[in-house]
Amino acid sequence: MTERRKLIAGNWKMNGLKADLGEVSAIAQLAAGRADVDVALFLPATLIAPAVEVAGTMPIGGQDCHQAESGAFTGSVSAAMLVDAGARGVIVGHSERRAYQHETSAAVAAKAATAHGHGLSVVLCIGETLETRAEGDAAAHQWVSAQLLDSLPESAAPAWLTIAYEPVWAIGTGKVATSPQIAAMHAALRATLVQALGADKGEAMRILYGGSVSGDNAADVLHAENVDGALVGGASLTAAKFGAIIAAA
Repeated sequence: MTERRKLIAGNWKMNGLKADLGEVSAIAQLAAGRADVDVALFLPATLIAPAVEVAGTMPIGGQDCHQAESGAFTGSVSAAMLVDAGARGVIVGHSERRAYQHETSAAVAAKAATAHGHGLSVVLCIGETLETRAEGDAAAHQWVSAQLLDSLPESAAPAWLTIAYEPVWAIGTGKVATSPQIAAMHAALRATLVQALGADKGEAMRILYGGSVSGDNAADVLHAENVDGALVGGASLTAAKFGAIIAAA
């Protein structure tokens, strides 16, 4: 069985000011105490550079990047800009961007490829809505697997790409998929990766779970079959809450 190192990643979303850098520093200290687990924070663009200064060896990443190298895209952030600020990774395809900014899977794949071209590691998000889940497990597995295939860049490899399964109906709602539901979806995604990339790459690529992960449920989530870590939202904003999830890994 392939051994995949756990990754606990925090996504601060549209939260965080310079006054909150103390939490970044405290989380970095917790991360330094877990040599067996990877920990990273994905922060608003305004916080990346100052966070890098206090994060030590803990990677800091951005929450999105544009697929173009540069140009007339007001308000967007390029991969080169993220690197210039000190970022080492980026999230692409988060459900909130797919929903509110109407990002397509093709655009997500292009963003991932551009980010990789600049040396950034990438967390690529996928996940189904409550309506799709209500159609049954088989329908949900098929839908999310198809979204994964449509979002994969041609150069996809486990050395720089991580998949994050986030059921849209569980993000910020307090609802969490059951351990059997998570294990079944991750097994379907693992099979899809193996089919698309071959056994070596497909088995080595990490698949995270995200969706209202907290200290209370982290142990059950993180030890479900084929779960290689978590992408954490609100609970990553403080060292106290995020530390409990790191400890459960």
